[in-house]
Amino acid sequence: MTITRERRPPAPTFAQSVRTAQLRTTLWTGGLVVAALVSAVLAIGIGPISIAPDTILQIVSHHLFGSPAEGAWSRSEEAIVWNVRIPRVLLGLVVGAGLALCGAALQAMVRNVLADPYILGISGGASTGAAGAILFGFGAGIGQYALPFSAFVGALAASLLVFFIARAGGRITSLRLLLSGVAVGYALSAATSFLIFASDSAEGSRSVMFWLLGSLSLARWDVVLAIVVAVVAVTLALLLMNGRRLDAIAAGDETALTLGVSPDRVRVQLLVVVALCTGAVVAASGAIGFVGLVIPHLARRLVGAVHGRMLAVSALLGALFLIWADALARTLMQPRELPIGILTAIVGAPFLLILVRRMYARRS
Repeated sequence: MTITRERRPPAPTFAQSVRTAQLRTTLWTGGLVVAALVSAVLAIGIGPISIAPDTILQIVSHHLFGSPAEGAWSRSEEAIVWNVRIPRVLLGLVVGAGLALCGAALQAMVRNVLADPYILGISGGASTGAAGAILFGFGAGIGQYALPFSAFVGALAASLLVFFIARAGGRITSLRLLLSGVAVGYALSAATSFLIFASDSAEGSRSVMFWLLGSLSLARWDVVLAIVVAVVAVTLALLLMNGRRLDAIAAGDETALTLGVSPDRVRVQLLVVVALCTGAVVAASGAIGFVGLVIPHLARRLVGAVHGRMLAVSALLGALFLIWADALARTLMQPRELPIGILTAIVGAPFLLILVRRMYARRS
């Protein structure tokens, strides 16, 4: 009697694996784009006054294309949808995408899975600038743009300070960049606390604390929203162009050098991009934490660690996450509004603990 052995299917070739990964990325990207569009329409309708999706679409069509010229909606519904909620949802989409992109880039640059946009101290600089504008009138000469402008200037100054400290030894390594960002972040956090303590305005102090936890309530059809949209779009394009360089740096400086990639030069170039993007989104929305930490890990689980594939997925996941966090923030405790940072921390803190636990389990 002959025994026949069961034949195992041949292992997939490298080309087949690449095609499978590309197909999975395409499917996830398409699905997330559809989910983002549907979520945006639903989030616009959520609030103290609920508005039906078909009414929202008619109002948007009326403003964009002039058709229908008249509809069944009221003037108050039109004002709520077009002047308040659409800018807010759009800002949530681009801020979530920007924070997720910066988090993905930083985790590769410093080779640390716990890195996020706040590790460079940029958010600390933006917070100090915003506190100065709210409490002491910094930038009052430019009117309603004083707060975002002061926050952006503070973020830019913080990023430059981190850059010069990290470069003091002659070479920007991942560890030196990480430690410089942490040190500058703590120093600027102390500066913000001092400004709050030195102010005699209780209302101003409450405004600063609310801003430090993040909010999209300042969203309007203005130049700030346009700048944030443009900055995030340019950041996505530049990071996608440098996807292979990020892959090389994430594999280690020695590996990057053997592949013809200068890790120091790439870190400096991408540090400028990440700093500008983080400064722009934090200036518009306040300090919203954990988005840049959590979302890149989810994107890697969906489509893998290749940055050419996971960056767009990270941006879409971050956009989805933030608009629903904002929808919950403005409905959970009506008529009061919760800062978004509270909700993102509720999701992000347990995720961080699980991530740290898995890291220690792998080492043991």
